Amino acid sequence: MRTGFTEVRKEIDAMQPELVRIRRDLHRFPETGWLEMRTTAILAKALRAMGYETYTGRAVCKEGARLGLPDEAILAAHAADRRNWGVRAEVLLTLCLVTSGFGLIVMASATSAEKFGSNTKYIIIQLLAIALGVLMFAIVSSIDADTISENRMLLTAFNIFILLLLIPFGTDNHTGNKSWLKFPGIPIAIQPAEICKITYILIMASVMSSHQNDISKIPSVMHMVVHLGILVGLNMVLSGDAGVSLIFVFIFIGMAFAGGVSLVWFAIAIAGIAAISPLAWKLMGTYQQERIRVLIDPKFDKQGLGARYHSKINMMSLTGGGLTGQGLFNGNRTQGGMLFAQHTDYIFSSVGEELGFFGCCAIMILELLIIARCIQVGMRSPEYMRRLICFGAASALMFQLMINVGMCIGV
Repeated sequence: MRTGFTEVRKEIDAMQPELVRIRRDLHRFPETGWLEMRTTAILAKALRAMGYETYTGRAVCKEGARLGLPDEAILAAHAADRRNWGVRAEVLLTLCLVTSGFGLIVMASATSAEKFGSNTKYIIIQLLAIALGVLMFAIVSSIDADTISENRMLLTAFNIFILLLLIPFGTDNHTGNKSWLKFPGIPIAIQPAEICKITYILIMASVMSSHQNDISKIPSVMHMVVHLGILVGLNMVLSGDAGVSLIFVFIFIGMAFAGGVSLVWFAIAIAGIAAISPLAWKLMGTYQQERIRVLIDPKFDKQGLGARYHSKINMMSLTGGGLTGQGLFNGNRTQGGMLFAQHTDYIFSSVGEELGFFGCCAIMILELLIIARCIQVGMRSPEYMRRLICFGAASALMFQLMINVGMCIGV
């Protein structure tokens, strides 16, 4: 009996350093009762390392190990958890489809102007894009986060490859930036940076997850910055599209903040940006400087004859619809084709003219509901990496909403 006790004691002593490490780690990141998502994930990982099969439940015990429980009980726990995730996915998918449907209608109206010839092409492209989005939703949702983490370098190589395609196949697509891919025989152009946004969120989540316990240390932050620098650098050199590059930066900021990076780093970044601003200003093109001056200098082009012209006309359309608008397919400037990029960047102005204040509010509410849902799912996620993916998606959507609406209201 004494021999058995000694062997058990040796095993306990051998485990002690790891148990102390886990205890100290858990105390560094305290969580609210019944919301111990990170704690649950760590305990589950430890139990699996000991050879136990774990399952996630939604009742009193959030994490359990398979210690002789019937297979039916384990299966029921899995099924219950999968149902909850299904509801989450269905709600988010429904919000996206409703918003896309709304967008399809207003896009059909914006492209019915005579200058577009026919809106049939745009409707078909939008329908195909929605179908592709649903397909990607299903594919990405079915991929385990661990698989993503294991293939981080493959995703990085993919991003570099698709951006390098801008060298032989890049075109400005009438936007002023060589940020679109146009392949022979294909009637539509593709913006590779839009694809890279998705993969970049996955890469960032994987990188930050690998540094979870020392996320604010210099090597961790530098690792994150390197991946941001690769994308932003390539995109700026090959396409010159500063707007898309800023979206990557905003994703980085949102995920870094949500991931627990020290605020000291944010202060250092702000100070660094302020220090290099004079040099950056000299390196900017004239049109880039004008766009910034439009935002910060109310006296610049006050008459709206130069850099403010498009914003001025679009602002007049946005406010010209009143509360209820002039009606779909009836907007004076929209149907006259007088608005710049009225079916893309400035479509919010078309909505304001034809659907009025209430129509604009409807779009804003739908977009904000999608963002809020991403954040909600992320906060409820038991795993650090999955949580970051949700916050990264929310950050990208929020920044694009701010940019697109901001341009139309003159901010």
